[in-house]
Amino acid sequence: MTCSLIIRCYNEERHLPRLLEAVERQSVQPLEVIVVDSGSTDSTVRIAKEYGARVLHIARHDFSFGRSLNLGAETARGEYLVLASAHVYPLNQRWIEGLLAPFTNQSVAMVYGGQRGVERSKFSEHQIFKQWFPPLSSPDQAHAFCNNANAAIKRSVWTTLRYDENLPGLEDIHWAKRALERDLKIVYQADAIVAHVHEESYLQIFRRYQREAIGLRAIFPWEAMTRRQALSLYVSSVRADLAQAHRSGKFRQVFRSVMAFRAAQYWGAYCGLNWHGSMTEDVRSRLYYPSVSAFGSTDTIPAAERIVRRDAF
Repeated sequence: MTCSLIIRCYNEERHLPRLLEAVERQSVQPLEVIVVDSGSTDSTVRIAKEYGARVLHIARHDFSFGRSLNLGAETARGEYLVLASAHVYPLNQRWIEGLLAPFTNQSVAMVYGGQRGVERSKFSEHQIFKQWFPPLSSPDQAHAFCNNANAAIKRSVWTTLRYDENLPGLEDIHWAKRALERDLKIVYQADAIVAHVHEESYLQIFRRYQREAIGLRAIFPWEAMTRRQALSLYVSSVRADLAQAHRSGKFRQVFRSVMAFRAAQYWGAYCGLNWHGSMTEDVRSRLYYPSVSAFGSTDTIPAAERIVRRDAF
């Protein structure tokens, strides 16, 4: 059972070395490491080559998550494709082994693993990881949720089921949905776990949920969200987060962060589900490459307020 590791990168010089070093300690070694870089301006490409990775380049104006994955898969030689974002790293030495184990069942098309935040992750992000990636595995998942930041797919399935290159987000869920429609299986492997380092400004959080909501509506056209629903979800999420923060003795420490994160999340989701524009090059650039400095990265209420008062584009 051979596998190729495909890593998506953009300016990941801070995180890529930790991932590549951890890969070298895995119980199962990939046949090759392929880094798909989408225009990095830092040392990402140099670092990847120093670790022996093969680097493929995709221009910023051509980038989408699906296109980068297809590019990597086209050149991969492994029977299975392990997919990872450059800002994750495995939390044990059996990560790849865990992702590949369920493929002994020939009906399995995709396996995705658990995710956790790190010490500097925002409090609300920790709560989301706990909700989306529970401690118990699911060997025959009935729904299409998955995440390509930590997953593996069977290459023979991919050859007839390529990723949609036009979706701005949730290309993984779209792929899994089509696999389920073919009576293939999606497996959640909780112990194939990684740390997922999101170091985003609130503008980047807003854009992430916005592009994923645009993708969600493209996959499930009936999905919708009113301002009232967005506000209701915001309030309920803030209450749940702050209740958990109170129980863990972090209420004052994370109060502002929770308010800001959830505002960016649900305003982004609302704007995405109610967006009716065209996916122009300018729009794609804003979705994929938002300016980090536009709102800063500090945990302040004004930063969130500026996001939620801003138009979608």
